Amino acid sequence: MREKNVEFLIYLQDLIEKRKAEMPANSYTSDLFREGINRIAQKVGEEAVELIIEAKDDNPDRFLNESADLIFQLLLLLSAKGHNIGEGIEILKSRHK
Repeated sequence: MREKNVEFLIYLQDLIEKRKAEMPANSYTSDLFREGINRIAQKVGEEAVELIIEAKDDNPDRFLNESADLIFQLLLLLSAKGHNIGEGIEILKSRHK
């Protein structure tokens, strides 16, 4: 199960990269890229705050949904900065020694 989840993160990162390259109309992801790095970073901050708020409550569905939103926005920010989730994972692995 975990391997499929990691595979999905990679798939999602690739899809974000595709949206960034092709910039299709009617794409939320492309719209954020068009709005620029400040808007993308703002979305990461908004989702982080929403996650913190949900962590204090006792609603697992809302908490997990905000977690998913934050992960997506992080992937988008990484892409906007020319990086990917794999680079972050490599840093975590190096710290684990």
